[in-house]
Amino acid sequence: MASKLASSPNSLLLQNPIRQNLPLKPDSSAANFANFATQNKPISIRCSATSTAPVSSIPATQDPEGRVFNFAAGPAILPANVLKKAQAELYNWRGSGMSVMEMSHRGKEFLSIIQKAEADLRALLNIPEDFAVLFLQGGATTQFAMIPLNLCKPDDQVDYVVTGSWGDKAFKEAQKFCKPKVIWSGKSENYTKIPSFDGLEQSPYAKYLHICANETIHGVEFKDYPTPKNGILVADMSSNFCSKPVDVSKFGLIYAGAQKNVGPSGVTIVIIKKDLIGNAQEITPVMLDYKIHADNNSLYNTPPCYGIYTCGLVFEDLLAQGGLSEVEKKNTKKAELLYHAIDESNGFYSCPVEKSVRSLMNVPFTLEKSDLEAEFIKEAAKEQMVQLKGHRSVGGMRASIYNAMPLAGVEKLVAFMKDFQARHT
Repeated sequence: MASKLASSPNSLLLQNPIRQNLPLKPDSSAANFANFATQNKPISIRCSATSTAPVSSIPATQDPEGRVFNFAAGPAILPANVLKKAQAELYNWRGSGMSVMEMSHRGKEFLSIIQKAEADLRALLNIPEDFAVLFLQGGATTQFAMIPLNLCKPDDQVDYVVTGSWGDKAFKEAQKFCKPKVIWSGKSENYTKIPSFDGLEQSPYAKYLHICANETIHGVEFKDYPTPKNGILVADMSSNFCSKPVDVSKFGLIYAGAQKNVGPSGVTIVIIKKDLIGNAQEITPVMLDYKIHADNNSLYNTPPCYGIYTCGLVFEDLLAQGGLSEVEKKNTKKAELLYHAIDESNGFYSCPVEKSVRSLMNVPFTLEKSDLEAEFIKEAAKEQMVQLKGHRSVGGMRASIYNAMPLAGVEKLVAFMKDFQARHT
């Protein structure tokens, strides 16, 4: 499939390179796929497995441009209309005579791009004025070190609630720069739960309480957030950033790698209370000092310009959809459809995560007959549904259904799952 797409005459980078200002249309991705579904006749899936079960048909939602339903956890699917606008502006950005990839990051053209991206993000999340918005690099993993280096001294205590692999990695990195303590871990139960906040025994002098708001690998998501008894709340929101409204004022710092839900890899977004900036440890490298980036409006060195531009297009698209409350409704509908299919499969499929904290973004599931998993992934790929294999550390399957995944994609996956079950039971 990859080689077929690479050689397609419909490559995003090749067609109509100078077409300008293609408007963004709310939820056009879902609409496009829905149109494909109505224009094509149903197809039947054939499998080499021997079965007397009836073969169901699933919707033929093949994109005439060769696009697939991409369930990858990251880098992940982006809105079709955002990609097409980026395509149209690739060669000559809005009459500037340059691509965004060619612009000086200190020129007026790029300044207008990054300033609008920040303004739109502030509007989406209703970010208070006493918070700085930074567009950085290095992924959320770099923030694992940057946060303790900036927010505490070597002997300071900090608390970590570890609900999955990413929270665990953040804790281990912090051990190099302060005195972190895991006050709750879900490891013994394979990271399928989130603790009761009332039962958390927080350290009396902790500078901050760190959580991972949505664990991409294990599929657990905070539906509410704890209140630190001391210090501030810090959250890694990489995989559910801008998927629903968040009260930013309850946090001291929010960080997110863009490649899950708002843009291409290479951009890391940090939202930090301004009074936390300027207290970095002496050993802090200049590129890991929040004050350096805040003082220079994220332009201390050359930033990931094209990635920031794309994030800006996504923010614009989310606003056009009606904001994050409307986006959350769509995400909830998609997740409920998929979880219902899993729960109603009589054990053929199962999701290990406690129902009250199941992620709206990342849905892990296994097959009762684990030897069928490879066949499931292979057949799904033939039906233009890719990247459904679970993380290498946990196995099984995982469907990441971020903002940009249209409802039609989830509907097709559910139809395929039911068809696959009928042929293997």
